[in-house]
Amino acid sequence: MHQRNRSNPNSDQRAVSMLPTLVMMARRPEPGRVNTRLCPPLTATQAASLYELFLRDLVAMMRTVPNTRSLIAYAPTDAAEYFAALAPDIARRPQIGRDLGERLAAITTELLAEGTSAVVVIGSDSPSLPPTLIGQALAELERGADLVLGPADDGGYYLVGLRRIAPSLFTEVIMSTPTVLRDTLAVAERLGLGAALIEPWYDIDTIADLHRLRADPAPLPYSRPLLETLLRNLYPKHP
Repeated sequence: MHQRNRSNPNSDQRAVSMLPTLVMMARRPEPGRVNTRLCPPLTATQAASLYELFLRDLVAMMRTVPNTRSLIAYAPTDAAEYFAALAPDIARRPQIGRDLGERLAAITTELLAEGTSAVVVIGSDSPSLPPTLIGQALAELERGADLVLGPADDGGYYLVGLRRIAPSLFTEVIMSTPTVLRDTLAVAERLGLGAALIEPWYDIDTIADLHRLRADPAPLPYSRPLLETLLRNLYPKHP
């Protein structure tokens, strides 16, 4: 008599871990710690309030991306409770490292070492980011690219995707400069990584970027009401 195969209690967990992981790097909204380049003309409190709504818009977007697991990499390290309340259905872990490069190196290395098939990392300053661009990145990784970058207007990137552990892509590049994208591609070439670029998008760094966001047709269900109010009060004659 043949015994019926029993399900392995760990099989579902392994299947989840093999899915690509979509990571958002995020900070707990605190005046003076987020959206600082918008101040002035925004106050630090206004900038933090707007940033919190950016987070909500991005969490809503992440939930729409199919065939991935989502994760919030948060800072500071004591912000777990805040992000658990913000998105109780999304996994989270603290960022590790002294600067952005070290933190990106740590989170991508950790997840790939744990068995995820690929990692796609976004920031928290592109609230209108379309999920189709994440789909483009995932498709490039599935087709065999080792590294995928989404170019940003400022010379950096708004998205990075990896399917191989390569911490030097981040630790050997000086972040927040106009040459981040170029420098990252140079490191990738030296490492022998196959790189692909997807469509450009934009981050929110300055008031000009906020005006661009206001004109963006993206729904922005959480941040648009405050965005409209702030810009209307600051620039009543601006179209």
